[in-house]
Amino acid sequence: MGTTESEVGGLAEDRPLLGRTSTAERVADILRGRIAEGYFPPGERLAEDAIGKALGVSRNTLREAFRLLTHERLLVHELNRGVFVRILAVEDVEDIYRTRRLVECAVVQGLGRPPYTLETLDAAVADGERAARRHDWKGVATANIHFHRELVGLAGSARTDELMRGVLAELRLAFHVVDDPKRLHQPYLIRNREILEALRSGERNGAVRLLADYLDDSRRQLVEAYAGLVAAGD
Repeated sequence: MGTTESEVGGLAEDRPLLGRTSTAERVADILRGRIAEGYFPPGERLAEDAIGKALGVSRNTLREAFRLLTHERLLVHELNRGVFVRILAVEDVEDIYRTRRLVECAVVQGLGRPPYTLETLDAAVADGERAARRHDWKGVATANIHFHRELVGLAGSARTDELMRGVLAELRLAFHVVDDPKRLHQPYLIRNREILEALRSGERNGAVRLLADYLDDSRRQLVEAYAGLVAAGD
């Protein structure tokens, strides 16, 4: 089932974000955010006319934005059918976690001598804890993603930030398929706090060990849940 003009009407609210410099990159930023939020779920066909009208952009601009997001593995183009939000394979999920472990653990290991600047990391942990108190498990998922983006941000590398932005956006395609976000995300609130406190205490090596175990456990849990759902959908 594809999107209709009425279904994407909410995108018109994002039109001011384009400002006077309406570019494919900025359109891609908007669509990337909407995909990450689950506004366009995996398997959804993106209707050019409806989305272009909602954002007030040309067909060529929108197609270039689609091309950028296809390169990021968030969309796929199917001949004679159109552009769709990508459905990950189980192997994709496993590969995403291998990449995360390599990058995130290396960032923490390479932080150097404490103290570390942890304000944004602290804010992400607090956001997740507040969302949990409201039983907002999608909000917890978003806060967890922010936690890991801010963790990688400690490296102060624009290239690493860009890499992880794409990796974590792709990971959320799997999160949107899993139907029990509380079970998936709640256990990691405490572990986020533990990693933060280890860094606050200057225990970099301890934080690396906590993070490695965290990512290994998260990968096993998500792959198990996702594999069952993918198999059921076949």
